[in-house]
Amino acid sequence: MNITNNTILITGGGSGIGLEIAKALSPENKIIIVGRNKEKLDAVAKDFKNIFTIQADITNEADINRLYEEVKTTFGNITILINNAGNAYVYNLASDGDIYNKAIAEFTTNYFAPIRLTDKFLPLLKEQNEAAIVNVSSIVGLVPGSHVPTYSDSKAALHSHTRLLRYELAKNSNVKVFELMPPLVNTDFSVEIGGRENGIPASDVARDLVKALQENIYEIRVGNTEMVHNNFFKATEEAFAIFNN
Repeated sequence: MNITNNTILITGGGSGIGLEIAKALSPENKIIIVGRNKEKLDAVAKDFKNIFTIQADITNEADINRLYEEVKTTFGNITILINNAGNAYVYNLASDGDIYNKAIAEFTTNYFAPIRLTDKFLPLLKEQNEAAIVNVSSIVGLVPGSHVPTYSDSKAALHSHTRLLRYELAKNSNVKVFELMPPLVNTDFSVEIGGRENGIPASDVARDLVKALQENIYEIRVGNTEMVHNNFFKATEEAFAIFNN
């Protein structure tokens, strides 16, 4: 797809993968980064002329409604929605407690928020000649990590939803659906699980996304995610096609 002259909304765009995506796409597009921390957002925007900020909590329905109205009023539309914001707890299912509340918090950000944002912005996206949704899942959406158990659950759910959304929108719309599936990445988000020592640079993830958008590669398996998929999950593509026919 064309990756110039777009208006792109990125949740969690103030740091980590979201920030690197914003930086990579900002030279030739308008970028709207969304997050809860206004100071962090403004610090990014002051260094990039094409990056704009809207403070919002994507887990809050009123904030999403306000975000939608502000985008329509200020920018008119968007052509790419990137659901990047995430939430994770590091713990053990067998020895730690409060699992239900951790799972609810993770699913609210990682699964239900992208669904609600997509519901809200899909009519705008369908009005465009070409548009896209990018859901950022994870390698643990394929193979769960015991250190982030319910985070893994939420990303597996997002992976399933994204495949079905792509399948349905391909029938009668110009909205393309991409899934960005990074492995461990060196960000503040992943410090507790060894991201500083073992994670790949967030800029590598952004680079792979830009290339995939240009080449219409809908499932973007970054780094080790490609190896995991090719060794263990390739047959699921055929199974999906058979099941949905």
